[in-house]
Amino acid sequence: MSPSLKTTASLIAALATGPLALGCSGDADAAADASPSGGGGRRPLAPAARAERAFLETYAETNRFRYGYPRAITALRDGSGVLYLRSGGRTAESKLYYFDVASGEDRELLTAAMLLGDAGEETLSAEEAARRERMRLTARGIASFVVSRDGAHLLVPLSGRLFLVERAAIGSPSAIRELESEAGGAIDPRFSPTGTHLAVVRDGDLYVIDVATGAEARLTTRTGPEVTNGLAEFVAQEEMDRMRGYWWSPDGRTILYQQTDHAGMERMHILDPMHPESEPSAWPYPRPGGVNASVRLGLLSIAGGETRWVDWDRDGFPYLTTVAWPTEGPLTIVVQDREQHRLSVRTVSVETGATRELFAETDDAWINLDQSVPRWIRGGTQLLWSTERDGRFALELRLADGTRARALTSGELEYRSLVHVDEAAGLAWIVASEEPAEAHVYRVRLDGEGEPERLTDAPGEHAAVVAHDGTLWVHTMQTEEGRYASVVRRANGAEVGALGSEAEAPPFAPNLSFEVIGRREWRAAIVRPRAFDPALRYPVILHVYGGPHSRQVTRTPQRYLLDQWYADHNFVVVLIDGRGTPGRGREWERAIDGDFISAPLDDQIEALEQLGDRHPELDLSRVGIWGWSFGGYFSAMAVLRRPDFFRAGVAGAPVSEWRDYDTHYTERYLGLPEPEGEEGAYRRSSVLTYAVDAPVEDHRPLLLVHGTADDNVYFSHSLKLQNALFRAGRPGELLALSGLTHMVPDPLVMTRLEERVIGFFERHLRGD
Repeated sequence: MSPSLKTTASLIAALATGPLALGCSGDADAAADASPSGGGGRRPLAPAARAERAFLETYAETNRFRYGYPRAITALRDGSGVLYLRSGGRTAESKLYYFDVASGEDRELLTAAMLLGDAGEETLSAEEAARRERMRLTARGIASFVVSRDGAHLLVPLSGRLFLVERAAIGSPSAIRELESEAGGAIDPRFSPTGTHLAVVRDGDLYVIDVATGAEARLTTRTGPEVTNGLAEFVAQEEMDRMRGYWWSPDGRTILYQQTDHAGMERMHILDPMHPESEPSAWPYPRPGGVNASVRLGLLSIAGGETRWVDWDRDGFPYLTTVAWPTEGPLTIVVQDREQHRLSVRTVSVETGATRELFAETDDAWINLDQSVPRWIRGGTQLLWSTERDGRFALELRLADGTRARALTSGELEYRSLVHVDEAAGLAWIVASEEPAEAHVYRVRLDGEGEPERLTDAPGEHAAVVAHDGTLWVHTMQTEEGRYASVVRRANGAEVGALGSEAEAPPFAPNLSFEVIGRREWRAAIVRPRAFDPALRYPVILHVYGGPHSRQVTRTPQRYLLDQWYADHNFVVVLIDGRGTPGRGREWERAIDGDFISAPLDDQIEALEQLGDRHPELDLSRVGIWGWSFGGYFSAMAVLRRPDFFRAGVAGAPVSEWRDYDTHYTERYLGLPEPEGEEGAYRRSSVLTYAVDAPVEDHRPLLLVHGTADDNVYFSHSLKLQNALFRAGRPGELLALSGLTHMVPDPLVMTRLEERVIGFFERHLRGD
């Protein structure tokens, strides 16, 4: 979701793979299985001999077997090479690597030690740590880099410092130059298009640096502690996927920057309960119905002077969602009303700051955002845009005046994002799919002729990074057959080589099957024990997310490794994508409009019942449920609303009360809050409603897990839910992860967490 709910697919792939837990496979309950529904005896389940503790520890230490894979892949504009980051198989410390296309050589280019020397361990400011949290970034070492347009220079922020690196000279004493400053740590440094200057944010203000001399000039001055310049506000980073707060003009002479005023906003505080002597940290946070950050845009010459403020109806369209300043074409902004029913695409006069609406999108429920558009092409005479207007996300071509020229995708093909435009060939590269459990790379013709050309074949998840000149692309893949690779290809698909990987191979492949089930054709994944006995009946763990922005069912086996570990404790783990999840069209996703839980919960139960009818080994008299973030919310709701179906639940970082989540996410689906105590979307969607109102005799055990330093779904959510359960006389356990945020990167904590969770399910799903 957000909660990261975004969670982006990367967070769900990481956290929502579930708590690892070491089971008590030898205890008495493990052999005392209940009779199947309808009575009748059966022989007991065998001990969970295959659920090795060694796997759990390895899974945690390798960050779910994801350490060591290439990331932050960047193809040089001329297609001569590829830069990327990679850590070791059991470390978060990333290094910079270079793949040379001509030689096929893949080599280490730059490390944190080369930059920091004897300066000691890396340290992060509170602002940079928060920014990385929004990006779901756990990497240390070289966590990010920026390459100049000509590929000659690199910018590397590290430990609050900023380094300029001459790529061809790496290895010589003159290759690395620190751009020192007393103005504060470096955040979001970026080269100008000409490469002669760079901009960076320090302590909430924008600075420009001359690359040749290193001279730094301050461009903005904060008017107070509530104001920042050049940074995206919380909801832009967390909910809109917009991390930038300033943009270079094509000629490198002007910067468009965001000024954010947090005056009047509530401040949320996080106290470290392990260190009560420490001062709490405080952050402005916008709760539904409350005050948002006030955002405006200004144009400023890098030579200094007065800011020209961009003029649009900020009261009617308070959300700045997207900015595009193309090499050819007008400066363009996308703004959105607070209810998120209307989105306006506007061009900006650089000379005056005046704006003009090109076109608008409207939706009675909400409008989803796509940060890969608008994309101006053909000298600014046309632009690419995406829309759900006709029921499915589609890519379309518009003219310079905003009128729609043609659709470029249609039918069952669900567009997901624009990757690249090859104007010379008249092609747009996109990620899309006809199957919700997959994602593929396609090329579509800009003239609308012919059918989309699919460039990837194997079932699974595919993406692409394409060089600016279109001669080279990097094909990243996770396939159903278990291949996880980043392959460098020519434009015609010919393989040049593969980016290096130090990732450890998982010790086994999941015992996994994919199915389409029921009247709504729900996509489901089933993970059975590796020592599966078809003559037995197994308790079921439903691993759920169930909300916006994320799918659980993807044809990528590595995603299900932890589910397999659970299954090897003599469970069958089931994952289902119901209404409210993306990739199935507008109506499917908007079934949650005004009610987060009713339709998705009905779908999960009906689909699981259909699977139970098809597969008698699923014992639906013993069903547990677990999830993280929105999945944690879903799990808590499931055991409270349907105790007749779910016998136990684990809720990780759950939103218990939507009045306490952020504006942009929550109001998108539930609107503005109704008055306290009145029936409406917020009361209907709140876990606290059912913690109090449901009959006590129907209670089911619920384990709450939450990081005490979570600044996305605050720890107070679980405290409020635990308190409501306690006062209502219901069983509710609370596991506080001290000092952790919405992510769980610590291997020891991850290991202990999964041990706790599997033990919980073994206790509560083994007996009658």
